[in-house]
Amino acid sequence: MAKALTNTEFKFEKQKSVYHGKVRDVYDIDDDKLVMVATDRISAFDVVLPKGIPYKGQVLNQIAATFLDATADIVPNWKLATPDPMVTVGLKCEGFRVEMIIRGYLTGSAWREYKNGCRQLCGVALPDGMRENEKFPTPIITPTTKADAGHDENISKEEIIAQGIVSKEDYEQMEKYTYALFQRGSEMAAEKGLILVDTKYEFGKRDGKIYLIDEIHTPDSSRYFYAEGYQEKFEAGEPQKQLSKEFVRQWLIENGFMGREGEQVPEMTDEYVNSVSERYIELYEHIVGKPFVKADTDNLHARIESNIQNYLG
Repeated sequence: MAKALTNTEFKFEKQKSVYHGKVRDVYDIDDDKLVMVATDRISAFDVVLPKGIPYKGQVLNQIAATFLDATADIVPNWKLATPDPMVTVGLKCEGFRVEMIIRGYLTGSAWREYKNGCRQLCGVALPDGMRENEKFPTPIITPTTKADAGHDENISKEEIIAQGIVSKEDYEQMEKYTYALFQRGSEMAAEKGLILVDTKYEFGKRDGKIYLIDEIHTPDSSRYFYAEGYQEKFEAGEPQKQLSKEFVRQWLIENGFMGREGEQVPEMTDEYVNSVSERYIELYEHIVGKPFVKADTDNLHARIESNIQNYLG
């Protein structure tokens, strides 16, 4: 079985700090660059699961790099290089305290709220009579605040500006970028027989300029449906075939885990871990439209450390 990278503790020259997120380890180099290592950790319901998924970090890192390159003409982004299949090095930016979530279809948490009678989401009015997985007349932006701990909270554009979380000028620029990125992502998905359903973007500022930061259009940050069969399933009220991390959440729910107090994560057998790894590789090949080339996992730490050091030089 391939090895999984679940933790890193590198020490690079001029390193100021390291931040261990749920999935990524981010090294601050001289307050100028960030080295982002996409580990094989996997999280669901805000809980990091006990086993890593081989190749997951490589899948996410390479999908994000593909889309950052493919959208650099729309908005400047933080990426400088990918010195290793699991690593992106980029510019350090001051992140905005909001995530820009854009939805093309009524699904997921938005559908759950709608079904319970909600007709306004993050200040956006929703039409009556919509059904699950129905396409919105035009995509809607439903921002959330970025929490240091716990869950992100829904918030409206008006509240963001009124509370001074983001200036009106910066927010409206991020809004324009969000619509344009979603349009490009939707076109690229359509070429692969997919529908980009919803996704999130994060932005930051450096030297007075707004940059797109973090990952984009990966199955961890986005939801995709298969275009073929979408209409038939929608009309029949059946669940859509989708490409996202949702299959992991479903497995956890079926085994009695939703991250609530007292619940136990079900046993992750080698067989299950391998099946998740294969699904992530399948996601990559569908989204990017190219065969996935597995990197050597024999000496993961040494390989990654050496590649980063060579790049930082």
